[in-house]
Amino acid sequence: MKIKRLMILFFGGLLALCGCARVDLLNATIPRTGYSVVKDIAYGENGRQKLDIYVPNQAAAGHPVIVFYYGGSWQEGSKDDYLFAGQAFASKGYITVIADYRLYPDVYFPTFMTDVAEAFAWTHKHIATYGGNPRNLFVVGHSAGAYNAIMLTLNRQYLAAAGGNDTWIRGAIGIAGPYDFLPMTDPKIIDLFSKEPEPLTQPITFARPNLPPLLLLTGDKDTDVSPRNSANLTERLHSMGDEVHLIIYPGVAHIGIALALADGFRDRAPVLEDVSAFIEKHAKK
Repeated sequence: MKIKRLMILFFGGLLALCGCARVDLLNATIPRTGYSVVKDIAYGENGRQKLDIYVPNQAAAGHPVIVFYYGGSWQEGSKDDYLFAGQAFASKGYITVIADYRLYPDVYFPTFMTDVAEAFAWTHKHIATYGGNPRNLFVVGHSAGAYNAIMLTLNRQYLAAAGGNDTWIRGAIGIAGPYDFLPMTDPKIIDLFSKEPEPLTQPITFARPNLPPLLLLTGDKDTDVSPRNSANLTERLHSMGDEVHLIIYPGVAHIGIALALADGFRDRAPVLEDVSAFIEKHAKK
């Protein structure tokens, strides 16, 4: 057990230092029991429009479903890298969908949001086949993926265009997400969002009353995505009467908050427990 712990700490440090999107070394330590994975299901015609479904051996009561969107600045990432997240949520009994989506420079905003919405709409239509309850769908994302999850929740147009309905979202969870990040400074991010007026690129623009409940998680040491994004959105939504829970973890940075989902890292911050508590509170019984 001590050797495994040392290996996990080494892998985590290596990933943090190199900033790699690939997490093969981390995933090598992740348990492969207690769930099954159905891989590479197409939700569209493009090669990037595929998803994996993690099905726990023992599903939670009510069969809640998580649709998880990963980060990578909308420029990199693969569902294959997120075994650690799929296993984490499956360990709590949640059927978990992890979807790829098209990336810059092949597409610009808002095209990737089309994929985000279509993956969610596919899940609503088909997840009962895998034992999930389409009335208990939660969106979760980290970093750019948190942007995707929260923008999908706030801006009705994306699900509507995919033939869906924003009432399908039972709750939304953003982990270290950018929701209010003007002015943009990174040249690639500026270009990625250059096809639309800047205010329309910001989730906070679409704050409105009568949203499903939201949980926003961030770390006070995050220098990649400032915690003010979560604080500003929380304040705006509270002013509109929405139910929003903000948790700021002390001493936790941008990579650390994602790693806290992984087996062997969960003592860094109770991310998995907080997500699970939120889902249990808001899932239809």
